Amino acid sequence: MNQYDVAVIGSGPGGYVAAIRCAQLGMKTAIIEKYSTLGGTCLNVGCIPSKALLDSSHHYHDAVKHFEEHGIEIPGEVKVNLEKMIARKQAVVDQTSGGVKFLMDKNNIDVYEGLGSFADATHIEIKKNDGSTEQIEAKNTIIATGSKPSTLPFIDIDKERIITSTEALKLKEIPKHLVVIGGGVIGLELGQVYSRLGAEVTVVEFMDKIIPTMDADLSKELTKVLKKQGFKINTSHKVKEVTRKGDQVIVKADDKKGNEVVFEADYCLVSVGRRPYTDGLNAGKAGVKLNERGQVEVNAHLQTNVSNIYAIGDVVRGAMLAHKAEEEGVMVAESLAGQKPHIDYNLIPGVVYTWPEVAAVGKTEAQLKEEGVKYKAGKFPMRALGRARASMDIDGFVKILADAETDEVLGVHMVGARVADLIAEAVTAMEFRASAEDISRMSHAHPTYAEAVKEAALAATDNRPLHV
Repeated sequence: MNQYDVAVIGSGPGGYVAAIRCAQLGMKTAIIEKYSTLGGTCLNVGCIPSKALLDSSHHYHDAVKHFEEHGIEIPGEVKVNLEKMIARKQAVVDQTSGGVKFLMDKNNIDVYEGLGSFADATHIEIKKNDGSTEQIEAKNTIIATGSKPSTLPFIDIDKERIITSTEALKLKEIPKHLVVIGGGVIGLELGQVYSRLGAEVTVVEFMDKIIPTMDADLSKELTKVLKKQGFKINTSHKVKEVTRKGDQVIVKADDKKGNEVVFEADYCLVSVGRRPYTDGLNAGKAGVKLNERGQVEVNAHLQTNVSNIYAIGDVVRGAMLAHKAEEEGVMVAESLAGQKPHIDYNLIPGVVYTWPEVAAVGKTEAQLKEEGVKYKAGKFPMRALGRARASMDIDGFVKILADAETDEVLGVHMVGARVADLIAEAVTAMEFRASAEDISRMSHAHPTYAEAVKEAALAATDNRPLHV
């Protein structure tokens, strides 16, 4: 029986990063993955393929809508080859997943393909795809089994017309009308992919705004922009029935007044969040406790109630984000090596990869009001930037929330071009507990989108932005 210092169950961003860091710190490490490719949801059916399709559809949208204004004339009709677009997406996935395999080999990490389940707290049984089983022994185990798409109890996902994000990444045709149940990150991103390609897109959201966990100003701005792009957005709608008749899907919902609203489409994307995935793990055999939400219970050090077993990523509490899982993987590895790592969960940024992009870190205005924190806000519109006008990406803004007395930055919220990258400046500043004035006095290159951060900081410091 092979013996290891650490075994990682699951090869998503949290799992494979944990394995690499453990190996770097001198631990003999194994990683177990039930699928034939490494990378988990993110690399195979999540972050990477969705961004590939977002980029491809963005190029098409620009060619149809904006090239002429830029002085670029294309003879003939610009057409979508969906099959080739999906193939390019898959090539990106394959290359990225192959990169993870390379990193496993480089760091001398043993890879086991099969379903990993606990035999007890120190032994893991691996059921391979050919039906055979193998058992390994591990002093420590990291559970990194991730999540799966959630649904509503009355919805039958047939994976053909009533689909999840997994199926939406490999459709054979562009929907005529796509109803998206759920106005969160995944639904809006995939909705925008098909909207750009010509589909009518209708969003049905239970809460009173889309991206409901983010700052209300971000939701308001993104709603305005998406409606301008042709989205139909229905908030405060409770879906009660989804049925299929041939190639048609009928979605029935009640609006906030209790009136029934019926949506008819050829495809329905169910995007109501994700659930922790522990199927087949046999956590009980190791004595590991799950909570009522199906998450693995962990302490502040990501340690379960069984001292040598840890859990990270989507399978534990907190935001289901790949970069959060990565940080947790590193934290566990370094803790096992006797180091003293930490994570500030308040400074894990959140991003929506629509266009314009949406990004945020820290507290929202609603949270600061609820906590009774006195704050000041500075806001700067992207349309006031020379760089934004030059690229025709004028939607959005940067908003900085700072402590009213100390001027420490408490939250940064952005909508605009490339804000998924810009948010890193805010995270850096907040890690070092910068004030709004600190940011306002830093030189930002001109012309850039980043100038909006400086201007918002000026607005928050003493309401003195330079360009509005």
